[in-house]
Amino acid sequence: MKIEEKLFHIQQELIAPKNQYNSFGKYNYRSLEDIMVAVKPLLAKYKCMLRFEDTSTNVNDVPILICLATLTCIEDSDSISVEARVGVDINKKGMDIAQSFGASSSYGRKYAANGLFLIDDTKDADATNKHGKDHSEPADSDKPYLMKTDADYKKAIDYIAKGGSIEDIKKKYRLTPEMEASLKQ
Repeated sequence: MKIEEKLFHIQQELIAPKNQYNSFGKYNYRSLEDIMVAVKPLLAKYKCMLRFEDTSTNVNDVPILICLATLTCIEDSDSISVEARVGVDINKKGMDIAQSFGASSSYGRKYAANGLFLIDDTKDADATNKHGKDHSEPADSDKPYLMKTDADYKKAIDYIAKGGSIEDIKKKYRLTPEMEASLKQ
């Protein structure tokens, strides 16, 4: 199978949901890590590897990262690449220069991967983010958030042990399928 066919199949089969929640902007999003978790099994299935490479340049004294995502067939070394360009704010409050470049690299790599795998972000945070200016949204306390800490998980286990239901837990927390399965045990 040619690299174009492999990419076509990966694009059709890839599901990378927006499992992260930004409470400040009140939107769901997917991270680069979410994309990587979803794509790795497909890379193995189609005998491909994904590599990222960043290079930098300046445009009008603004540092720019060029983030390249390359899909390579491990059988014949054919490859396809997509690039994304992102600015780097070296004066970002609360970040040193390495953190600023790292944040921009993650952002650029995410959008290079989006382009390569045709991940549709038409309703992504960048398109819909109102940064809290739309007061018709429910308050943060009304929205379930992704269970992330061991303390939250222990509370859920204790709640079920006392006769509570997973449906009640889902009113407060968004659970991954793995979390839900482990709570049912």
